[in-house]
Amino acid sequence: MALIAMKFGGTSVGSVEKIRNVARIVADVKNQGNDVVVAVSAMSGETDRLVGLVNEVSPHANPREYDQVVSTGEQVTIGLLSLALQEMGHDAVSFTGWQMGMITDSAHTKARIEEIRADRIKKAISEGKAVIVAGFQGITQDTHDVATLGRGGSDTTAVAVAVGLNADRCDIYTDVDGVYTTDPRIVSEARRLKIISYDEMLEMASLGAKVLQTRSVEFAKKYNMPVRVRSTFKPEDDGTLVTTEEDPNMEQVMISGIAFNKNEAKITLTRVKDQPGLASTIFSAIAEKNVNVDVIIQNISPRGDGETDLSFTVPKNEAHNAVAAVQGLKDSHQIGDILLDEKVSKVSIVGAGMHSHAGVAAKMFTALADEGINIMMISTSEIKVSCVIAEKYTELAVRALHEAFELDKDGN
Repeated sequence: MALIAMKFGGTSVGSVEKIRNVARIVADVKNQGNDVVVAVSAMSGETDRLVGLVNEVSPHANPREYDQVVSTGEQVTIGLLSLALQEMGHDAVSFTGWQMGMITDSAHTKARIEEIRADRIKKAISEGKAVIVAGFQGITQDTHDVATLGRGGSDTTAVAVAVGLNADRCDIYTDVDGVYTTDPRIVSEARRLKIISYDEMLEMASLGAKVLQTRSVEFAKKYNMPVRVRSTFKPEDDGTLVTTEEDPNMEQVMISGIAFNKNEAKITLTRVKDQPGLASTIFSAIAEKNVNVDVIIQNISPRGDGETDLSFTVPKNEAHNAVAAVQGLKDSHQIGDILLDEKVSKVSIVGAGMHSHAGVAAKMFTALADEGINIMMISTSEIKVSCVIAEKYTELAVRALHEAFELDKDGN
């Protein structure tokens, strides 16, 4: 007998019939002799509807009250799923975030999990019940207020509960049947991966792959919790296992996948004074606006006048906040012009094995050059190389790189 944590997203529970389908999957796992705890999201579109109501009433809503409203979607789903299981003859019980003891900090709308007091869950499991818990939410340590974990928080809830209960694994059910070498909608030859490392999955998730939420992968890696990405609509399929690089089944392929992100904007600051502390001033101002900076390049000015150009990328929806953050530096003549390009994207190759293979970056650059794609910026880590390019070439770049690294074949 194993203890299996399961998670079903909004598309999986988007209607009463889909909730019944999820109940059948949970019942099958339970009938195999396993204990189960299931985290669910709100029904598809429900969170957006609730956010819309909040914005209609109060465009600059108090974060505490925002959480009070948007957390209700999951409460509906857990109750319905529990009822569906009971109708099938299975003993089931549902818990909201506070009922299951999900303790968070007080950062409303983006709370971090601090502790799981899982006594009620453990008791229910010991009584043979299927436990259904609300994803995306917890309760603050100090004031006992409802706090949400941010979009995608149900993945994090599932992994955190799995860790807190010392589960054997965590199965994330979604509308895709695993992690692919790239988006199959762009490359029809994209291949599903049987296994991928935590680090590779982290890079893929942070670079735009929407299969798993980044924080959930970080949590799984920290506590070495095996995660399977599976399809709600093909539950018999094993999907993709996300695990440690030390797993004996983990093959060190050179490149595992191609990721891309169109939610990118490039900002260039011209005639930046080449002096100590100014870069700190620039990026501190941007950080105060809660804007995340990704790729950064500082050029040596050919003018020889003690000034340089500085380029960096930010999420496209945060670009204007970043520009506003550095406007004061332009007004005080510490920088020249602020140039914004919102028609860029980032394409990346990801692979835990690339650090032991020479010429990977060169092969990537050659593949892009052969298609006439200019590289604006480059960023690297041990297991990834990212290039910022013109957005209109994104799909072409992904196809070219997928072919160059022969990702349609098993092993590369």
